[in-house]
Amino acid sequence: MTGQMTPATSTVLKVYLISDFNVEVMRQYLANEASAVNLSVSSAPFGQVFPALLELDPAETQDFAVVWTSPEIILPTFAQALDYAPIADDQLFSEIHEFAECLRKAQQRFRAIFVVSWTLPRFIRGNGILSLKGQGIRKLLLKINLKLSEELEACGSIYPLDAQRWMEAVGKNCYSPKMWYMTKTRFHAEVFRQAAGDVRAAISAVLGASKKLVIVDLDNTLWGGVVGDLGWQNVRLGGHDYLGEAFLDFQRALKALRHRGVLLAIVSKNEESVALEAISKHPEMVLRPEDFAAWRINWNDKAANIAGLSEDLNLGLQSAVFIDDSALERARVREALPEVYVPEWPEDTTLFASHLQELDCFDSAYITAEDAVRHEMYAAGKQRELSRRTVTSAEEWLLTLGTEVLVEEFSDANHVRVAQLLNKTSQMNLTTRRLTEHELQIWTRQDNRKLWAFRVKDKFGDSGLTGILSLEVESGVARIVDFVLSCRVLGRKVENAMLAFATEQYAAVGLRELRANYIPTAKNKPCFNFWMSSGFSYDEKENRFSWLLTQPYRSPRGVKIHGPQVSGGDMSGSHPQRERHARGALPKIVTC
Repeated sequence: MTGQMTPATSTVLKVYLISDFNVEVMRQYLANEASAVNLSVSSAPFGQVFPALLELDPAETQDFAVVWTSPEIILPTFAQALDYAPIADDQLFSEIHEFAECLRKAQQRFRAIFVVSWTLPRFIRGNGILSLKGQGIRKLLLKINLKLSEELEACGSIYPLDAQRWMEAVGKNCYSPKMWYMTKTRFHAEVFRQAAGDVRAAISAVLGASKKLVIVDLDNTLWGGVVGDLGWQNVRLGGHDYLGEAFLDFQRALKALRHRGVLLAIVSKNEESVALEAISKHPEMVLRPEDFAAWRINWNDKAANIAGLSEDLNLGLQSAVFIDDSALERARVREALPEVYVPEWPEDTTLFASHLQELDCFDSAYITAEDAVRHEMYAAGKQRELSRRTVTSAEEWLLTLGTEVLVEEFSDANHVRVAQLLNKTSQMNLTTRRLTEHELQIWTRQDNRKLWAFRVKDKFGDSGLTGILSLEVESGVARIVDFVLSCRVLGRKVENAMLAFATEQYAAVGLRELRANYIPTAKNKPCFNFWMSSGFSYDEKENRFSWLLTQPYRSPRGVKIHGPQVSGGDMSGSHPQRERHARGALPKIVTC
């Protein structure tokens, strides 16, 4: 079930299909299906898997590859097993390693490679009751898929796709012997349609377009009945009631999304006190008030409430999914807020949980520690905002937060989160440059380049890794390549502290100037506004900001910074250059 996708780029993306059977039907599904992401799809000659992976023309750039192979063709030893000949597991695993090594070499030419898992037709009974024992065929199939997955585990830009889901969706006719003999097409067309949907979802995930927020209605969505009429004690939820159990499982499915880092919120036409009493007191309720990042429970227009709630959470409307049992309310939100994804919703309550679990719009290419605690971060944000209302000025409020910034170098420990932040952040992003983990690692290997990551915390909690600053040095000038900050820490002067850190580092090694070229996009105007207020001089013709490093840069009061070059302490006001920079920590100065 494909959700709306918000592409990270408006350009046409190139997809290369590599297979040992005819995938023309899939190529057509990928190329012709209406979507927010435009794809140009080409295919390698079928049966030429290894040459297609290893002999790509470097001038023929591709964005994504889909590699779909047959286990009995790509693994000769598995073909022997299908003939019921005894085999050596070591030989089988060696062939899998060879295939994985080929994929690893090819990943340098693509933003991401999607490798389809191996399947077998249901009409291959194999060893019958012995199929999952000894060298049974189905047991070997499980083992080779697991082995390939383990081989590719450390490859950040290679993603296995589960083809068994597509087979289950189509049923017993997913394999087509007739089409194989006639056109060397292995599967029924519906299998290719299912596969194309999952590939599009995978591309969306790599582009950072996964949804971050689920907004739900309450009456007849989160529970059965109207709580204002029935009272919280009498709504249908749990108990010895099949519909009550269905609502309960739907809540469990929502909570599972919360554990994956998706925020939950409520927009409902109800009396707030009555609705919150039900959520707080009903003994079968899985979701409690603390599980929701925000809510708008009133009698106002739901579209207006969704817009306001998204603004409160500092999330774009394109990040939101709205779920409501009312077709009228869904149509209203679709019309008023086209950026919000409003999936069609079943009338049958027993299908709510499975329908939610089937949505692909929450697929993500990265899972980080920040994802697991995102809800807690937003809860801390609520407390932060409440404290803001108790002080007389923004400056005073900032001083009360006790903000601390931990600076760390780009490393194996943080590269997944850095890549995620770089590819998902659009507002406070100097250039909106997008790189895969692999591309980012290659970029940082140059001696004249440096990337720092910034973690932020204050008295209300830890916001996690929320900032990126990368620089490149040439001819005595340092140029900021990436300046990225998560929207959840905007307005707390972290961005100013990042600039103070950078100017101090490069002034200490004798560079004369720090520059930053701004590349405007449809969404990064907040970044431009910050740079215009940063104190850096602005060259409108070049769209470039600059700072002479002979002048100290004033850091915001009350912000403390700790890191590999700076030993902590309050970076308030101007200060002389410090002599505590680690040797070799800065990029090599290149003269051209």
